[in-house]
Amino acid sequence: MESIYAPMLFDLEGFAHRDVFPADQPVWEALSGLKKYLEEHLVSSIKGVGLYGAPLPKTVVLFGGKVWFDGFEILGGDPTKGTFRVRVRGEETTEATVLYGGCVFMDTAVQLGKGTVVEPGALIKGPTVIGSGTEVRQGAYIRGTCLVGDRCVVGHTTEVKSSIFLNGAKAGHFAYVGDSILGNNVNLGAGTKLANLKIKGNVIRIWTDGGAVDTGRRKLGAIIGDGTEIGCNAVTNPGTILGKQCLVFPLASVPAGIYTERSRVGGRQ
Repeated sequence: MESIYAPMLFDLEGFAHRDVFPADQPVWEALSGLKKYLEEHLVSSIKGVGLYGAPLPKTVVLFGGKVWFDGFEILGGDPTKGTFRVRVRGEETTEATVLYGGCVFMDTAVQLGKGTVVEPGALIKGPTVIGSGTEVRQGAYIRGTCLVGDRCVVGHTTEVKSSIFLNGAKAGHFAYVGDSILGNNVNLGAGTKLANLKIKGNVIRIWTDGGAVDTGRRKLGAIIGDGTEIGCNAVTNPGTILGKQCLVFPLASVPAGIYTERSRVGGRQ
């Protein structure tokens, strides 16, 4: 095996942005082309919501192609399960996007899907595309050049930078996700850190059966296959590739390299 390609790690059929993964190129090349992809495909959905670079002064709702500053009632629920309900001028819907007062957009280069919720204290920089039914929790920091799919969670005090979340990926609590790709339904336990820079700052190489592959990147975190679970306070080293359905035990320090499908890392084997 000379390299790792996206279909080896992810089911891309239901991912609206599958074209971010270039054909016949290693999976990490999606990160190299991510900014250009976002700039070409992003359609801002937050124009007219209020101040930029400062907290929104009040909660607003995006629905029916309009920004609603009043005339709505938030009924609540779970965005990732499609149960977050809003009543807009008497019409009850799960497709309204809610931006709570106190969240911050640093610029207009942000696209948000239907039924997504951005809680107070979250800060988002563009270019960023976030899908439908996703929850951006209080204190989340999305630093830009981020592509987040449907039904995802970017959690409390979680920082995401130059990364991709496929559908259902969740980083719920105190996580760092830098220059990384999370597959469908990946879950990061509280305190997970996906380190993206070697101490010496060298270009990151991926070791395969055929030898070392130079990624050409100084920053590369983890690439995590569909359904993989990472336990609390685990750390992956730069250049880690985890296959589908892997399990990383809590407190593990995961050495860089390629881990095959259903690998177990850390803990008692």
